[in-house]
Amino acid sequence: MQAAIEEARMGLAEGGIPIGSVLVKDGTIIARGRNRRVQQNDPILHAEIDCLRNAGRIGSYAGATLYSTLMPCFLCAGAIVQFGIERVVVGEARTFPGAQGFMEDHWVTVIDLDLDECAEMMSQFISAKPALWNEDIGKS
Repeated sequence: MQAAIEEARMGLAEGGIPIGSVLVKDGTIIARGRNRRVQQNDPILHAEIDCLRNAGRIGSYAGATLYSTLMPCFLCAGAIVQFGIERVVVGEARTFPGAQGFMEDHWVTVIDLDLDECAEMMSQFISAKPALWNEDIGKS
């Protein structure tokens, strides 16, 4: 999770939305990503999507775990389900409940660590840039 938090902090420093993600397989981080919607002017470049793109074609996602600092939205949850990622570990879901139920309904194990560090980073961002946050979650 610490690597995902580092990605989130890098995204924030770049002027983006502070959400980070890493993909782990066989105990090794095979990809990292962060929300780059602002930086790349790409409406679907959420952290989890960026991470999966950076992983490239890995064949099977069996046994892989996706870490994200925030509960994935339906866009990202759809990719998680589509690729058969069986386990998702999130930093928090206080600031955004996301698509936890959807993932669980599709046999994805979701673990919410409920980390203060992640919740505080998102809360501060949402307070400072509510319009950008609403755009990110499709509420604009």
